Amino acid sequence: MASSSGLTTSNQKLCTSYSTCCSILSDVHAVPPVLSASRGFIRQSCDSGLSSPLPSDPFKYLRWHDIEEHDVRGNQLHCPRVREGPSEEELFFRGEEHTLKKRKQVTDTEKWQKKLQENWENCAELNLSFQDLGDLYQVENFHRILQRLIRVEKLWLVDNSLTDLSAIRLPRCRELNVNKNYFTSFRQLPKLPQIQHLSLAENNIMTLSGISDLRHTPLESLILKRNPCEFQESYRQLVFSSLPNLKILDGVPKLPEDCSPPDTSFFPRMCTVL
Repeated sequence: MASSSGLTTSNQKLCTSYSTCCSILSDVHAVPPVLSASRGFIRQSCDSGLSSPLPSDPFKYLRWHDIEEHDVRGNQLHCPRVREGPSEEELFFRGEEHTLKKRKQVTDTEKWQKKLQENWENCAELNLSFQDLGDLYQVENFHRILQRLIRVEKLWLVDNSLTDLSAIRLPRCRELNVNKNYFTSFRQLPKLPQIQHLSLAENNIMTLSGISDLRHTPLESLILKRNPCEFQESYRQLVFSSLPNLKILDGVPKLPEDCSPPDTSFFPRMCTVL
């Protein structure tokens, strides 16, 4: 009888412990979030099975300078989130109006103060990769930021679905990484008068047309791996003949055979890979 009573007490303690554990897991969001019909992430309650918005949802579209009571400037950050969140109309359409409670009407003075806080003009090294620019207004805002990078020397723009930055000028940029974008031509690149190291791997550059625009730059290293132009006949010879200052192509230093003049009759031709 005592043994049965002890077993009952142990079961009660186990149930209490399990309930407490579920409560703790629920509090720290250990239960994985799921996607709702409105395409917003919600979490499941461990106790009732009902879903509720994450407590952090009101902040999901905030950028770093939207957070109150700090004086961090853009030139102090290496990998800031810069893409804008949806408009109020879009949030209502998505069923995410609960994120609006942290927003307030911004005055012209506050807009100017935020612009000063961004301080993109004084950035020397910046990583704006993986910004997930899925909407036109986000792309436009991204271009606005790039136009302000007048002193940047090292810039990473990896995997941003970029297609054309020809209207952008980066006068002091010495190192640019635009891997994993959608460039199809060298003429879609920004103006880079001081460029020394340029990485264009995994784009869709078909031919070497326009590469001579980089001829009068101090470009020393160029990466074109996994672009269609890499399979062009006399590829290395054509690149080195177009860029006399180039020392390294696709990670391989300039070789003696790269110095022989290419047969220009092959320039528009592509080799066939079987």
